[in-house]
Amino acid sequence: MSHPPAPSIPTLDLRRGRAPADHARWRELCARSVGLDGPADDAARTIIADVRARGDVAVAELTRRFEGRALTPGAFELDASTRAAASAEVPEDTRAALELAARHVREFHRTQIPRSTGLERAGGATRLESRVHPLRRVAVYAPGGTAAYPSSVLMTGIPAKVAGVDEVILLTPRPSAVVLLAAELAEIDRVFAIGGAQAIAAAALGTESVPRVEKIVGPGNAYVTAAKRQVFGLCDIDSIAGPSEVLVLADAHADPELVAADLIAQAEHDTLACPVLVTDAPALRGAVREALGRQLAALPRADIARRALEDHGALALVDDRAAMIEAANDYAPEHLELLVESPDELVPRLRTSGAIFVGAWTPEAAGDYTAGPSHVLPTAGAARFASPLGVWDFVKYTSVLRLAPETLRAQARAIATLARAEGLEGHARAVERRVLDT
Repeated sequence: MSHPPAPSIPTLDLRRGRAPADHARWRELCARSVGLDGPADDAARTIIADVRARGDVAVAELTRRFEGRALTPGAFELDASTRAAASAEVPEDTRAALELAARHVREFHRTQIPRSTGLERAGGATRLESRVHPLRRVAVYAPGGTAAYPSSVLMTGIPAKVAGVDEVILLTPRPSAVVLLAAELAEIDRVFAIGGAQAIAAAALGTESVPRVEKIVGPGNAYVTAAKRQVFGLCDIDSIAGPSEVLVLADAHADPELVAADLIAQAEHDTLACPVLVTDAPALRGAVREALGRQLAALPRADIARRALEDHGALALVDDRAAMIEAANDYAPEHLELLVESPDELVPRLRTSGAIFVGAWTPEAAGDYTAGPSHVLPTAGAARFASPLGVWDFVKYTSVLRLAPETLRAQARAIATLARAEGLEGHARAVERRVLDT
């Protein structure tokens, strides 16, 4: 039986002095971003304004218009009995898998609990502190219906609860039983059966029934992403998420079947996904291409994966191990896999990845579900400066200052001098009134 042809995934020769056009194409790939505006922004702006003006009524009308669901204003929240009944419908094997994932996610994120820091001077009379405390209320967004992501509920809700957030709410349209079970395992406090840009607006602004939150996290479509971008400032958000991506570093010791499998695992997410191989082994590229063709033949989402590989993927050849490291740091991938000999040697030099998967026994799919660290990671090159979602995303720091009289006296002349250098006489006098004649 003949198989469909291997995908026409672009090949790039990034070896020194070779193929200038390929080097230019690589720079374009490294410069990718999700941008600051998108085609959904105008619609999201209108939706946010409507929810601001009309609250629950707007949310209900927008839900009916975009989803065909009839919701009564103010009746968006699922009660505890409804949630429990739905969770009980989940098959036992799925429940066990979610329980395993939840346990690992919780165990890992308990290692991230931050502590207050500071110092004391003047025998303790002067105290300077960075005081940490959890946010009061956050919202977790999860797509609903056929695009249900219970794993994302665990990966966002559990770190929030570990951080000590007082109230975590879940926003999800058409909540499935498996998503509601994930909410139970993540100890989500409240669930609202609303979605889209209108749900983001409701949580950021607050309505008659949806409480205003301090942060919104979780994946969504273009309209959800546009709304999150626009409500930033009313509340915090986790990130501006772009298409998912993986960069696989592989050498002559790598199994081409595993390389192909991991590229496909990322490509099947979405036609915009970015699956990239960087190798210093010329023969590996051809072997991986052939393996891709064989594996795509039996993949349910083959059309999606093939398009992602052809439109946004690459098989790049570099000179050596050092060049692989340089390429990875330049690309700054969401997921970075190391299918190379002695992979641990590379880890300290890889500085710009969202998550690094070390060795053939650590596929990116494990990070998506059960390994432990949150799978919410920076995309589109943001891993150059951004971090994975963690407990630190659900706390804030407050500076607390208490100066002893002798401390202020010792600093008064410098404070007044700097204030006057900036033209702020009132600042100088506020200090001098305290230390004058004392």
